[in-house]
Order: sequence, then C-alpha cells, then structure tokens
Amino acid sequence: MADPIKQPVRYPELADPLAQPRYTGIPTFFRTPYTQDLSAVDIGIIGVPVDIGVTNRSGARHGPREVRNQSTLLRKINAATGVNPYARLSVRDLGDAWIEQPYTLEGALGEIEAFMRKVVDAGVTPLSVGGDHSMSLPILRAVAAAGSPRTSSRGAPAGPLGMVHIDAHCDTGDDYMGSRYHHGAPFRRAVEEGLLAPRRVIQIGIRGTVNDPDIWRFSRESGMRVVTMDELHDKGWRCAVEEARRVVAGGPLYLSFDIDALDPVYAPGTGTPEAGGIAMIEAQRMLRGLTGLDVVAADLVEVSPPFDHGGITAFNAASILFEMLCVLAAARVVA
Repeated sequence: MADPIKQPVRYPELADPLAQPRYTGIPTFFRTPYTQDLSAVDIGIIGVPVDIGVTNRSGARHGPREVRNQSTLLRKINAATGVNPYARLSVRDLGDAWIEQPYTLEGALGEIEAFMRKVVDAGVTPLSVGGDHSMSLPILRAVAAAGSPRTSSRGAPAGPLGMVHIDAHCDTGDDYMGSRYHHGAPFRRAVEEGLLAPRRVIQIGIRGTVNDPDIWRFSRESGMRVVTMDELHDKGWRCAVEEARRVVAGGPLYLSFDIDALDPVYAPGTGTPEAGGIAMIEAQRMLRGLTGLDVVAADLVEVSPPFDHGGITAFNAASILFEMLCVLAAARVVA
C-alpha cells in the first residue's frame, strides 16, 4: 500500500488518522480505516441502511451516513472509563450491508443475515448502525445461530443469547397490517426462533402512549424483565445497571439501543419519539456500567436524519455508539 501523499512534518503523531484534525478526511465510523477484508478485523462497524420495517415515519435508511459523519467528532479515549478501543484491537468500518432488493421486507432481512453471517464467521464482532429495529432479527440469527458450532467471544456456545435492550418500546409485538417482521416485533420473533433466552433479557426505558394496553404482554409473559421509564426515573440509572447485570449474568449477550430511548430533546430525529425519556448522561452511564459483560454484538437503530435538528440526534447517536464500542472492546480484550 502506497504511503499517504500528505505526511506530517512537525507533528509525527498526526501520522495516525485518528489523531488528525477531526474536520479532515473522508467520513468513516470514528475515522477508522474502511475495509472489506475481514481477515485482520476484531470489531467491525457496519451501516444497515434499511427502513422498510417502520410503521410510521421513514428516514432511518439515512441514519448510518449521518452517524458516520458525526462520529468523526469523537476522539480515541473514553475519559470516563479509560478505555481506548483502538489500543489493542483492530476496529474497522466495514461499509454498509446495503439491500439489493429493498422492496420486500423479509427478503431484505435475509440479505442482512447473509452479510452478518460472513462477518461473524470470520470471527469479527459486529457493531451495527441502522436503519430501523427490524434489522436486529437477522443480526441475531447470524450471531446466535442456535444449534450451530459458532462460539461467543469467550468460547461458550453462542445462542440463545441474553440481551440488554434500551428503548422506548419493547418491540415484542406481533402482526401489524399484514407483517410479522416490522420494527415493533423483532424480539418476539427472536424468542420464537430460539435466538434469545427471554429470562436473560432486560428492556429499559419503556414508555409512551399505546392503542392496545397489552401490546407488550409477550415481554412479561415470556419472562423478560421490563423496566419502565417511570421505574428508571424513580430508582435511577445505577439500579438499572445492577438489575441488568443480574438478569443477563451467566452467558453471552446482545446489546441493542434504540435512539428513541432518549428523550426527544436529545433525539428529535427518530421515527417514533416518546416524551419523557432517558437523558444522555443516564444513557452513557448505563452503558459504561455494562463493561465486563460478555457482549458479543450490538446495534444502534432508528436514527432518522430528516427529522433531526442541527445534527443533534446523529451526534448523540455517535456518542452512544462510542460507549457501545468501548463495551465491546472490553469484552473482546478479556476474551
């Protein structure tokens, strides 16, 4: 590979692209190198630009590009935890799991699964950026692969997985206007397919208005721990972390963060906003509290730039994504 045309003269530390001025370069996730070669990658950050599973406002297909752009504002080290995810691991932007046939939802989910299976089979830990929440199901299919010889980062059989799910909605609905695979149902399907162990699943931040008072009955009846926003507000983020660590203990887990978990003041750019949500500092501290758990994959979803203001949602999403990257990096290093 040829040397870069521009070489630092006075400041040799700027030979590291991650240390160069944040307004320079072609945007990739956190200014990491872009590659399609999986052979030397530990953690791969992947855009999933799909939003045909939304039930209301579309636009999340544009999320990965905007999160990429805003992520270039972040630096290398997490000052709160001391984690530098790039110090001992190869973190790369793997591009997008773009959809060749985007007009059939189940076909699109199949394409995402095929992409993610290649990533997981190569031993890469996937950190995915959506896109709507329906994308979590095919990623779970690839990562959990119940009954297959795939292993978690620590060598134990991967599936079914536990999950920490931070969201305004449980996403365990069922048929909606003729589809069982929309963004309000991925985790019900995942339980039915044996990808998730519901008693090792916690859902944090649930709130909002509903048309059906029992819309999230499946979560509770299957054994998932549902922490409503009222409970989170009353007991605080530390209690949520303690409960999460209790619920998911004992095996590998998936981490999923829907940006509408945040209060709309922090994340107006999403398709299904709900008032009274999580503050950014609460979200960051909850995620930091997951450090040390065996998190084998993660996703951040539902950023919809057409509804954003001044890039605030995409920037906060990038900041959440960095916290998730640090959690994944800590798990990978321990493994």
